[in-house]
Amino acid sequence: MPTMWSKIRLVTTQSTSADTIRLWLERSGSTVPLDIEILLRSHPSSSETPSRRRVSPPTATLSEWGWIPPPTPPTHGGLVGGTATYVVPPTPNLPLFQQPPTLGPTAPGAQHAHGAATTMMQGHDDLWGMPPLVPTAGSSASERERSSSHQRSKKNMHWGHIAFFYLVEQMHRWKRFVFRFEKQFTSVTALRAIEGDAPLLEEFEVSAAEPAFYGDWKWLPSAPSSTVIDIGNLRSLTLNNVPFKWSSPMLRNLRSLSIRTLPTMHPALDRVMFMITSNPQLEVLSLQFSSPNPPVLPLTPTVLHDLKSLTLGGHYLLSSLADAFVLPSLDALILDIDAREPIEDTVSALLARSNNPPLTRLSLSYTLCSGSSSFYYGGGAGVATWHFLSELDHLRTLQIGGAPFEPLLTALGAPDDEATGPGPVHAQADHCCPNLTTLALRGCHAHTDGVHKLVQMVEARNPDMLGGAMGIGLGPARLHHLELHDCATLGPDVLKWLKSRIEQVVCTEPSFEGTSPKTWAAWFVE
Repeated sequence: MPTMWSKIRLVTTQSTSADTIRLWLERSGSTVPLDIEILLRSHPSSSETPSRRRVSPPTATLSEWGWIPPPTPPTHGGLVGGTATYVVPPTPNLPLFQQPPTLGPTAPGAQHAHGAATTMMQGHDDLWGMPPLVPTAGSSASERERSSSHQRSKKNMHWGHIAFFYLVEQMHRWKRFVFRFEKQFTSVTALRAIEGDAPLLEEFEVSAAEPAFYGDWKWLPSAPSSTVIDIGNLRSLTLNNVPFKWSSPMLRNLRSLSIRTLPTMHPALDRVMFMITSNPQLEVLSLQFSSPNPPVLPLTPTVLHDLKSLTLGGHYLLSSLADAFVLPSLDALILDIDAREPIEDTVSALLARSNNPPLTRLSLSYTLCSGSSSFYYGGGAGVATWHFLSELDHLRTLQIGGAPFEPLLTALGAPDDEATGPGPVHAQADHCCPNLTTLALRGCHAHTDGVHKLVQMVEARNPDMLGGAMGIGLGPARLHHLELHDCATLGPDVLKWLKSRIEQVVCTEPSFEGTSPKTWAAWFVE
């Protein structure tokens, strides 16, 4: 039975009792390793709370962290589908049925309940010759609402302290700990209790969906470098919008490191590099720094033999880190840097230093251009030429944001007549990115011939199979997935043609000021 309770997926709010965690920990015994994953949602306001409970389950959507929360179980809670996952639905804020107030002197209990108050009011009113005041339904309802709001805020004030008191008591049993919250909550300082030994801990994550301002926390990610703690099994660390120290012993000997700093943190780049070199066996590295400082000490070339995925985002100074890396095993490169210089030089130099690893995924400024207001290239990829794509023969996924539409499609389309080989055997080698199967563009605004270039590119890579224009094994790989967000206005006819050539198509028209984006189609599947 304790093994059944060794894993929890809790989606809750501050208004829900923290004793749920205590009961779960008691049922898990005292020796079983714990897999903890908690999502704390922000408390809905009273105006947003419906007056009647609705039983329709919410649709599972992708959250800000790329994690799909589990569906809400029935109101009785319990085990879901016989698995070892226990999900507790948030407690409703209002009672299911609310009795209306009973007013008037003839109501039973009204004189008994308000007798003393009525006598005081009548005595006070007689001094001024005014009629007695009778409490109205509105005033009674507002008093109850204020009382309920006060009790709720008082209850919310202690949720974090109660929950983490029980969690930290079992820290020696943590194998995986993930805590995500949407907004800064009242008892967020309870996270400072996370300190001490965790000999079984393999994965640790604390993530906030939006940044907030914190003081100097003396918790595990901010421990001094001289602190001796037992976390030798830790392999994955994720810190999003929470404080940490670059010299903490928690940031050593990791396989996966993902950090998004607070806007108030300004680490120097040489200290960021020290943090990276303290993890020579890294396989996944993701750094999102909004305001780092230039390096105090010069950056030296750093070789990470096992690194397969590199993500750098935020300030343009992070391109200096990419210029110092040597990554012979790189498989995925994601750059969301607000670059001051053409980013293709950084990509080409990194691949050349790394002996041209078989890169299968490349993303440039795709997240930076997530909004529809990126009509200018200042926040985009900043690519001057696409010649470097001809060197990426293993590339399967390409994501580009904020770059000119037509030059990219021209580079991915049919090769020039001068570059084609003497026969059809060389057709695949002549195409740029011959193994490309997924193309996603965001904020790449088109000009008059943008749609025409798109059709030409698709015609070259996905010819009509009925016409037999290209033999099996000749030519580039067919596109299976195409996404166009805020790029070009296609129209239903062009979209229908794209559907006939590509298995999955997602297209969102550009949105202009005063209008909302219009989606022609979503996930066209043959």
